[in-house]
Amino acid sequence: TIEFTGAFHATVVKKVHLKNPSIKTLMYDATLVGREADDFSLPDGNTVIIPPKGQASVNVEFTSRFLHPAEAMLLLISKTVGGIGGATLTFSLKSKITHIEPAGILKCKSPCYEL
Repeated sequence: TIEFTGAFHATVVKKVHLKNPSIKTLMYDATLVGREADDFSLPDGNTVIIPPKGQASVNVEFTSRFLHPAEAMLLLISKTVGGIGGATLTFSLKSKITHIEPAGILKCKSPCYEL
């Protein structure tokens, strides 16, 4: 589970680090699924290439629109490269709103009661 903790309407970025222990290149298609998947995004695109014996990172962004916790899933589905395919990876994404920053303060004067 990857938890996105931050202020209301703030954008939080998390990195998912992936390692490739094999001697072949691995390629994945990244997909966000779930009821609140629209609140999450993959700014670097949906394709992840991990070189042999190397590593790669997947950036996942979350921007809160509602106060309730948002949940989605990050699916990394392997594409076959040279006859080699990796395991499908699944990550649970959850949000937590810690505080609300006011957008602005408006002062106004008005009579509360008139005869």
